[in-house]
Amino acid sequence: MAGVHVIGLLLLGGTAAWTVDIAHDITVHMNQVISVPFSVYNNNNNNNNNISNPHMWYFNTDQHITKLSSQFTKLNKTSFSGIFNITGIFLGRTTLTFTMKGMGIKEDQEVAVITVIREEHTIDSVFTASVAILVSILYINFGCAIDWNVCRNTLRRPIGPAIGFFCQFLIMPLLSFFIGYLLFPDHPELQIGMFFTGISPSGGASNMWTLLLDGNLNLSITMTTICTIGAFGMMPFWVFTLGRYIFAQGKITVPYQHIGTFVIGLIIPLAIGFIIQKKFPRVSKILVRVMKPFSVILIIFIIIFAIMTNLYIFKLFTWKIIIAGMGLPWLGFTFGFIIAYICKQSQADIRAIAIETGIQNTGVAIFLLRFTLKPPADDLTTVVPVSAAMMTPVPLAILFIIKLIYKYKQKKTAKETLQSAPSLEKLQQTTNVSTH
Repeated sequence: MAGVHVIGLLLLGGTAAWTVDIAHDITVHMNQVISVPFSVYNNNNNNNNNISNPHMWYFNTDQHITKLSSQFTKLNKTSFSGIFNITGIFLGRTTLTFTMKGMGIKEDQEVAVITVIREEHTIDSVFTASVAILVSILYINFGCAIDWNVCRNTLRRPIGPAIGFFCQFLIMPLLSFFIGYLLFPDHPELQIGMFFTGISPSGGASNMWTLLLDGNLNLSITMTTICTIGAFGMMPFWVFTLGRYIFAQGKITVPYQHIGTFVIGLIIPLAIGFIIQKKFPRVSKILVRVMKPFSVILIIFIIIFAIMTNLYIFKLFTWKIIIAGMGLPWLGFTFGFIIAYICKQSQADIRAIAIETGIQNTGVAIFLLRFTLKPPADDLTTVVPVSAAMMTPVPLAILFIIKLIYKYKQKKTAKETLQSAPSLEKLQQTTNVSTH
């Protein structure tokens, strides 16, 4: 709880009739109770309202976030004092409102802000550090894996990469902004989580899914490379432009310094990987071999560890969170497909562009949120990229299963056709019989 007390004035009849003395910023952990002293004074001696009447005043707060009870230590006609017992129910911020009724007037005054956060444990620090280390290793591996010859060859026909860049850094940020605004109009923290997921670069898993679904792998690798490098400029651009609106709505300070540190922190491992590729090609080849399975392991690790360390997250998994987790990647697949189709790309290129657009690097989003935001915003926002990570593979897995079934039926049909067709030996025997 903040130790600085401020004065809240309640106006009745145009004058400062009542003074509420209480700590303005109050912080409590979930499932814990703290005691906060308060006092209310009648500043107008001519005011005939009897403050000892309990029907004349009451305190109110969001019952989903905090539970409030009070004990009075002093109560008379002109003032009363007491202690609030505030219980943290769930993460979030709420205002403590004092309401006074008298002389036919009802006045509300927000006298304090109550913030409910999680108590920090060692495992939380381990999780954040683990994500940071794994993302850094992934970027080192990616620096080793960048094949500039493939990129140069692909960029000779720059339409595909240009479409991918357009979808990744224009369509996806705007989609995430509007989805967050529509689904969470009163929850700016969730809007931030949605937006940060949308402005993240494409994920390494996009290359794997492109390969599995017979897309243009070279184009996918090129787009991943371009988007990864472009993200160092585009992510801060979106945060400092459109993102400022969400931060202002939630009364959250834009973490300029932390975001700058985050961007630099990703450039360094990428540069290390590129140096390894040039100076130690054998080591680079080994790292490239493990990059694809490592990307999958990273995604699985982040999801499982995030759930294990933050079981509270399931309380936030409302139908809106699930829709948001589905909406962003699935609409990304759709828009990427439509735009690539309109631009008359090949089927393999359409698949690569659609997959690259829809798959976001949720590990980067989670790391960015936890690194840049303060409690409880860092915890509240994490649920969105976790939901997106869980929902993203669903349509791709369905398409892959359909592909396997289709190929199996094709092979079965071809085999039956061969078995039903007369063999060359039988044809010769038939020919010999007919000639005799």
